[in-house]
Amino acid sequence: MHLLKHVPLFAVILIIYNITAFMGEGSTPMEAALFSLNLVSGATLTLTLDMFMVLLGLLVMFIELLKATRSSVASVIDHGLSTVVLIVFILELILVKNTGTPGFLVLTILAFLDVVAGFTVTISSARRDVMVEH
Repeated sequence: MHLLKHVPLFAVILIIYNITAFMGEGSTPMEAALFSLNLVSGATLTLTLDMFMVLLGLLVMFIELLKATRSSVASVIDHGLSTVVLIVFILELILVKNTGTPGFLVLTILAFLDVVAGFTVTISSARRDVMVEH
C-alpha cells in the first residue's frame, strides 16, 4: 500500500486500458457493452468498456487530487512520474490505432489536468506553508 503513494494512478489506468484494448483480434473490445439499462423514459443506457474506463479515470482523478495536497519529496517525484505518464498517453493517442477512441482522449485530458492540478495544488500549499513561517 505504501508503494501506491508514489505511483501515479493514471499509470495503472493506462496499463489496464492497453491490456483490454489489445485483447480482441481485429475487433475493438473497448466498444463492448458491459451492461444495458432500460430507463423509465424508454431510452436504453449502455455502458461500454471505454466509458467505464472514463468513469474509473474520474475516480482516479479525485484520488490524485487528494495526493497532490501532500508537500514532501515524494509528491515532487509523483508529479514528475505523472508528467511521464501524460507523455505516454499523448504518444499512444497519436500513434496507436487501438487507443484512438473518444474514451482514451478523455483519459488523456484527465491525465493532463492531473499534472496541471497537481503542480498548482502543490505550489499553493507550499506558498501557504511559507506564509505561515513568516
